Amino acid sequence: MTLTFRKEIGEALGNPSLAGALGRFYEAYPTSRAKAYQGIDFEAVRARIAEAKGDAAGRLPELVARFTKEAGARGAKVVVLKSPEEVRRYVVDLARERGVKRIVKSKSMASEEVHLNKALTDAGVDVKETDLGEWIIQLAGQRPSHMVMPAIHLTKEDVADIFSKEVGERLSTDIPRLVKVAKKELRPAFLEADMGITGANIAVAETGTLVLVTNEGNARLVTTLPRIHVALVGLEKLVGAFADVVPILTALPRSATGQLMTSYVSMITGAAPNTDGTPKELHIVLMDHRRSEMAADPVFKEALQCIRCASCLNVCPVYRHVGGHVFGDVYTGGIGTILTAWTGAMERSKEIQGLCIQCGNCVGVCPGKIDIPELIVEVRRRQVQDKGQPFVQKAIFKVVNNRRLFHSVLRSASLAQKPFEKDGFVRHLPFFLSGLADFRSLPAIAERPFRDTFEAIPQKKGKRKAAFYAGCLIDFAYPGMGEDVVKVLNAGGVEVTFPEAQTCCGAPARYSGAYEVAAQNAIDNLEALAAEDVDWVVSACPTCTTALKHEFARALRSTGKTEWIAKAEALAAKVIDFSSLVTKLVGDGSLRIDTKKLPPVTYHDSCHLKRTLHVSEEPRALLRKAGHDVVEMKESDTCCGMGGSYSLKFPEISKPILQKKLASIRETKAGTAVMDCPGCVMQIRGGFDKAEGPVEVQHIARLLARALEEEPPADPEA
Repeated sequence: MTLTFRKEIGEALGNPSLAGALGRFYEAYPTSRAKAYQGIDFEAVRARIAEAKGDAAGRLPELVARFTKEAGARGAKVVVLKSPEEVRRYVVDLARERGVKRIVKSKSMASEEVHLNKALTDAGVDVKETDLGEWIIQLAGQRPSHMVMPAIHLTKEDVADIFSKEVGERLSTDIPRLVKVAKKELRPAFLEADMGITGANIAVAETGTLVLVTNEGNARLVTTLPRIHVALVGLEKLVGAFADVVPILTALPRSATGQLMTSYVSMITGAAPNTDGTPKELHIVLMDHRRSEMAADPVFKEALQCIRCASCLNVCPVYRHVGGHVFGDVYTGGIGTILTAWTGAMERSKEIQGLCIQCGNCVGVCPGKIDIPELIVEVRRRQVQDKGQPFVQKAIFKVVNNRRLFHSVLRSASLAQKPFEKDGFVRHLPFFLSGLADFRSLPAIAERPFRDTFEAIPQKKGKRKAAFYAGCLIDFAYPGMGEDVVKVLNAGGVEVTFPEAQTCCGAPARYSGAYEVAAQNAIDNLEALAAEDVDWVVSACPTCTTALKHEFARALRSTGKTEWIAKAEALAAKVIDFSSLVTKLVGDGSLRIDTKKLPPVTYHDSCHLKRTLHVSEEPRALLRKAGHDVVEMKESDTCCGMGGSYSLKFPEISKPILQKKLASIRETKAGTAVMDCPGCVMQIRGGFDKAEGPVEVQHIARLLARALEEEPPADPEA
């Protein structure tokens, strides 16, 4: 990571106006979105969008030809251009040939992508953005920070300053007054313009129709008043049939801003007459810029299902803190990272792809059903294939891939930490490592890992068996957590085994794009776990559970190690998370955890548990069964900022995310915060220790083990 990028992150995090603007929207968005979707089956709507857009991506040449024919038959001139240079040249040459001096624009992210404004200005043409947000950005000399709300990062004070410089008059921060000033300044531009430039939200091949969705109505003025209209449309906006417009219009406003519908939906089919009766020139530029390459890529084809609603930005905990000028280029956020990698800014993508914390929050709200985190991991994988791993990362993974060496290093570290360890925490580190323990205390590595204590745990023989996959944190930092898991499962009649040859699940390597390392981790664990004759393979870490259940096969398939895939799939069928297994045991009567009334707790949803494994109600039900009232915290399923190694790579971003989580926990007044993930325990417990907070932080296994220690209520039938 460059020092420049690190500086950009620091400046964004130190900007209180940015934090306030993004924070307010982030908190309000889920409520407004949920209200907008009331009575609508979102899953059905997005299934239709994904099908329509996926189908379109699979037959782009056919749809381009159909659209060109239909729009051409209605008086439009359609051109297909491959590169940004071709697009700029076409529009600039057209302006010169037609004697265009003034241009008004509306709704065109594609023009930002090819830097059209600069090319036109350099050619001596006056270009004016007419949508309020875009105009503000143009006057400020900035680029959009959000795909729907480009000026979301600016306050009303910022806008008043910008407008005051433009009109030569000191303006107040009264928003209605500022809007009136904008209208007064922009109205003459519509009447004087020779050319209007827009984008399009949808292009319908069946009818040659362009669909524009706007709130201000400027697009209608831009497309009707000037004598020439140029529509710059990315190929991904094509759909096959007019019926495909309906699900997109249903989802776009609701997902973008929580509106039922935008103020204006304009449909342009062919060239309409000018106001003086002369024929209008309608030029439709279908822009490729590597979109056809994406469509041909079996993995990244999915990204073309994006409808540019920016809902992925609206729920991203990282975007919330740093904004789009850091987390993005022309296109911002998670989807922007992918588009940036494909539209020629790979160097920029190398930096911004690292900002994704892999929480998966965007996946559930995407109307196009795009697995954005998975595509970002694929970007990382291809970058590793192209350039190789960084030296330090390569050295670390070489150690991780050698189980005996890896475990020896961890054991040695437990001795090396002695000068810094106290009460189970490392609260301070020397020199360049100091930032890692700046905002949260780190757990001390256990003197004896779980693998050394497992055999000493007394167990009864059970009719059913479970192999316990501990993962690195439980094994080497929280062995007591592992003992609690064994105790609870034993109480449910399950005998637990611990395959000693198990090693790192490979998640750190895979999320870094080092698939070869992850595949070797998968093979090592398959050899260790497949030999176990058990009913279940249980993990108390959602990241590890996800790796065992979903990612082993992916890593093996992507690296060509197909001979292991059948074993990976057989293992996946046995893998289960701790809370789900305990729920089964309670459900079939094997385990009884009813106790007397216990103090209230609050529950934090770990990202992989809720969004990948789809487990959220089970742990809450278990806590209630164990005698606890569960007090829901605000944003219970928002990431805590741990993100595996993310908190080590980006401690400055991890810190404010964690602080938000600690504040939400404090607000519940519950004395204990519970979660299913040792990584979240590490982050949140360490945060409270650093802040000297009075909140106890525990894995759910500890609470359930405690409940078993409580005296159960009397059985009325006994």
